[in-house]
Amino acid sequence: MKKLRPFIKKYGHVLLPVIYGIFYMPAFAYLESRPIKRIHIIESSLDAYIPFCEYFIIPYLIWFAYIGISVVLFMFLERKDYYRLCTMLGTGMTVFLLVSYLYPNGLHLRPTEFPRDNIFVDLVLILHRADTATNVLPSIHCFNSLAVHAAIRKNKTLNQVKWIRPLSAVICLSVVLSTLFLKQHSIIDVLAACILFVATYIPVYILSDVPAKKIVHGKLSH
Repeated sequence: MKKLRPFIKKYGHVLLPVIYGIFYMPAFAYLESRPIKRIHIIESSLDAYIPFCEYFIIPYLIWFAYIGISVVLFMFLERKDYYRLCTMLGTGMTVFLLVSYLYPNGLHLRPTEFPRDNIFVDLVLILHRADTATNVLPSIHCFNSLAVHAAIRKNKTLNQVKWIRPLSAVICLSVVLSTLFLKQHSIIDVLAACILFVATYIPVYILSDVPAKKIVHGKLSH
């Protein structure tokens, strides 16, 4: 047991996503399959002005690698930034579960007919079969992308590599747009994700740094 303690102290933090995943995946599966008497339809008049574009399936699927690789990468960077990222992701996804449980929601935006027949449409159809049009508020695709990009922007090590921040920005923006152009989400879901991101970002990144800044200022004043 004594030999395990140094190992756990050094690498135990990598278990955080695994532990949370054990909680999140069954909870999400339950919400997707539970019988619901009434679903609140999420829609905005602005959604009608956004055309369907199957090519956005590419960034939509890249999202899985974007989030997964980023979390693993942060395991080996500054520990504080890793915990901040985990806090952001965990908070957002937990709020999503609570909203889905208390306010069952869905949308009617998905097209039933497609103007083209290609591999991208085939991928969209596979996505539709795997992911129901329920539990869409807020968009986790959007929230997690914003959280990861914010973490990348804040990390000093990654900022030394000039191409990482612009690449992350492009991926983040394209993922957000993909949720709209694939009709996976309403613009309301995206706005809700942005609001949730800001509400989470302020305490995790801004308020948590205030005491440290005051201390540093105090030392400098002496």
